[in-house]
Amino acid sequence: MGFHALDWVVILVIGLLIFGPKAIQSMARNAGKTVGQAKTAKDKLLSELPMEELNEVRQNISRIPMSPQQAVQMLLTPEQERKQEAQKAQEEKPAATEEKPATTEGKPVVHEEHTPTSADLHQ
Repeated sequence: MGFHALDWVVILVIGLLIFGPKAIQSMARNAGKTVGQAKTAKDKLLSELPMEELNEVRQNISRIPMSPQQAVQMLLTPEQERKQEAQKAQEEKPAATEEKPATTEGKPVVHEEHTPTSADLHQ
């Protein structure tokens, strides 16, 4: 709701009647000094902060979700990226293993899937 200009005028008139002009003047001066000291302390604190590091951290932190849908989307995005990386790795893996068939001393290696035949027994 806040105060309107007329409200402030009424408050100042009542303050003048109760405290007098010198007391109001000293209270305003002290309030001004306090505000100045607070501003100086804020400026000093901001000058001491490592702003470059804070900017790097701010860039690395993802935005705060404003709705449940955004939260779910943010949670699912890394999972989808991991799935895509796993698919890429699986696509690259068979290509690397198909380069040369495994052999031992010129003979093909018998895998578990291989069922022996009569030709294998005569070798």
